[in-house]
Amino acid sequence: MEKRVQILELELLTDSIVFLDDNYTFPHKLLLGPEEQKGLFSNLPSLHPGGYSIAPFESLRVVRFQHVGVTGETLEFLLSNCPVLERLSLSFAKDLVKLRVTGTSMALKYLEVKYCHELSIIEISGANIVSFIYCGQLIDLRLNNVLLLVEVSIYKWGTFAEFIWLALSQLSCCLSHLETLKLDIRGAVYNQNHAFPTLSNLKHLELLVDADYSLSLGRLASFMKAAPYLLNLVLGLGFSTSNEDMEIPEKVSKQPHHFLKLVEIAGYRGHECCVEHVRYLVENAVALEKIIINPVRFWCRPTGIERNALLENEEENARDHAIQHLKKKVPSSVEFVCL
Repeated sequence: MEKRVQILELELLTDSIVFLDDNYTFPHKLLLGPEEQKGLFSNLPSLHPGGYSIAPFESLRVVRFQHVGVTGETLEFLLSNCPVLERLSLSFAKDLVKLRVTGTSMALKYLEVKYCHELSIIEISGANIVSFIYCGQLIDLRLNNVLLLVEVSIYKWGTFAEFIWLALSQLSCCLSHLETLKLDIRGAVYNQNHAFPTLSNLKHLELLVDADYSLSLGRLASFMKAAPYLLNLVLGLGFSTSNEDMEIPEKVSKQPHHFLKLVEIAGYRGHECCVEHVRYLVENAVALEKIIINPVRFWCRPTGIERNALLENEEENARDHAIQHLKKKVPSSVEFVCL
């Protein structure tokens, strides 16, 4: 580390086809200081005093671990000994159960945690975190005094009926200053009696939804009403049922939104429920300048999964439908783009 390495990336996926299968445990003893290391590495010339010093990692700015078994204690030690570390990304960390990021003395600004199937608690308190991305099972997310946090993404595994209210509750301390919010709300139930908190600074909203959910438009309307100054909206359209059983979302009354300028519809298919989402946005986003139709489903999944011919055929059919049918429903004053 005397060469002042700034980026440390470890991706140690085995040959197994099971993405959760990793057996490499990070040797936390490497994080010890030179004095502590003397007894551990006395038989290794390159690590002997006068050779390279492994720790502390004073110059590291970015750490990315994939399929590396690290514990919460190891990560806390790493964070406390990396004074300029700004980005930490963890994927498939099999030994991670609890992660704590606390204290304003840490330089960490960007935290990403994905597919850590044993993880149950993430605590971020009094830290300088600006962006937080999480993908995995439902966890106990504890946020406190995160005044700089402006971007949050939460993509969950499985379905949970009360997920919207759980997420908004967990994020309650930072909702007023969030600028970007990305949520996977597929399978979540919309309760019309619950009032959404105001997202007064939100400029970018990304939602993964079940397009064929009967109350999908009402839920979308509530999010838009809660974010009066929203500029960009991305809707990822999924489906909870087969083509034969798809419901068309119930219509909702007009609620004009005066700031929304850009809409992207991802995962578009030529189903009536998808068309209804576009129609609602075109009718209610009175300042809309551009709408992008993207048949590709971008949402999180482990890398390495190849796209198949059936999926590509679906996407091509969706493009044809968007150009031939959907475009006619969009006013000429709004730029229409199909990717």
